[in-house]
Amino acid sequence: MGGLRSLRPSPFLVFGTLFWVLMSAAAWRVPICCDFGQHAAVVERLKADLLDPAHPMAAAPGDGSAYYSPYAVLQGLFAKVTGLAGWQVVKLSGPLNLLVLLTGLNRFVKALTPSRWAPLLALACMVLLWGTKMAWWSGYLGLMSMTGHLPFPSTFAIGLAFWAWALTARLARTSGSLLPYAGLGALCGLILLIHPISSVAAVIGVVSFLLGRVRRSQVRRMAPRWGLAALTAAAVVLLWPYYSVLSLVGDSSVDGIHRQLYEAMPERFWLAIIGLPALALRWWRDRRDPLVLMFVLGCLTIAYGWVSGHYTYGRIMGLTLIPLQFALAVELTQARPWTWGRRVLAAACGAGLALSFFSVQAGAVVPRAWDPVGFDQPPRWPSYDWAAERIAPGEVVLTNSYRATRSLPGYGPNLLAPAWPDASMAETERARRSKAVARYLAPGSTPAERAAVVRQFGVRWLLLSPDQRVPREARVVAWGPRTGEVLARVD
Repeated sequence: MGGLRSLRPSPFLVFGTLFWVLMSAAAWRVPICCDFGQHAAVVERLKADLLDPAHPMAAAPGDGSAYYSPYAVLQGLFAKVTGLAGWQVVKLSGPLNLLVLLTGLNRFVKALTPSRWAPLLALACMVLLWGTKMAWWSGYLGLMSMTGHLPFPSTFAIGLAFWAWALTARLARTSGSLLPYAGLGALCGLILLIHPISSVAAVIGVVSFLLGRVRRSQVRRMAPRWGLAALTAAAVVLLWPYYSVLSLVGDSSVDGIHRQLYEAMPERFWLAIIGLPALALRWWRDRRDPLVLMFVLGCLTIAYGWVSGHYTYGRIMGLTLIPLQFALAVELTQARPWTWGRRVLAAACGAGLALSFFSVQAGAVVPRAWDPVGFDQPPRWPSYDWAAERIAPGEVVLTNSYRATRSLPGYGPNLLAPAWPDASMAETERARRSKAVARYLAPGSTPAERAAVVRQFGVRWLLLSPDQRVPREARVVAWGPRTGEVLARVD
């Protein structure tokens, strides 16, 4: 009977598996939207030329693009071997990313507590304890946000960060052999290459466990091992041939986009404050508690992003909530006796989970057809497969449609003007291309001006909104079934 008990699956294995199935299906049903086209375009370019991919979204060189990470290269190789389209490979990446995330979460929480129920409650807190206003951004692990961003590299990188924290927690207690330290360094290097902004939070977590778990008497003896970890991380990053991480230092091209992360912060995150008493208890018991250090250092980094104008640092807000959410889960799964304070905290946690689910997150897992209330649903952008099936891969499309510029490259076509900044194209060049689009589409443009844009950038197609006029030199080929957009060929 003792042997049978040892084979009993943990609560996290049972319910975590159900969660994996449910969220994989939920993410699969969400149409291509937002940044999905960017990541699918990266796979398409790597599928076309694995060693020297072009710019992800434009007919231009792709040298130095930070999107060509080890993760993306493996996706491109998989697409080349299987013949799958870029968008299909990205969709299939969702279940894999979630598996890495869940296993990493389980290992990390086990490094904090021996409780069998703590990983499961930590998962519930991670996906629900956010706020009562939608927080929809890559790297944010709310239930609703995960439906759209589960297939993205950020999710995979966060899963690796959980594994890195769990490994750091173990290595901080014992010296051991050199191999695990080199492995930790390689893991941190991979996170930096795959999703640079998530690596900031990953390093904060590693440093927090070093400061909180390594005793002063161990510092001199363990310094060479941690030095090996740092050197391995540096080697992985510097030897990557597709782009240089050093080129991203001081790059402020995407800071303007991320300023909105600092707007409506209380509404998006206030429910996570329920975990603050649990975090305070950890600080009271241990002034060097790693979760407390992670939270403090994360908040300081976010504040630096606001003060300095480098708003991209706001991307770590989602991971800065992890100490609050996990401290709460650990505290509420401690062995008895339950004090009145813990009972109040448990009631607040239950109320917060329910409020978050029914006010914001329910639509992630409740299909509209089964929804008796009318929960908010994930975005349902129109598909552009009707246009992509007529455009050969690599041909240049001129459009200023917000959704088309973000979705169409994921099917293989190129844009005249990319929607997003990229290190492989100077911002001055991207601005020049955007002006060319505006010049072509201006109501007063002449045939000669339009012909000059077509010749200069090799434009073959126009994708126009219903209220934009079709130039005389263009031939209408198709109309969008949902949007009424016009696809025209430039002969």
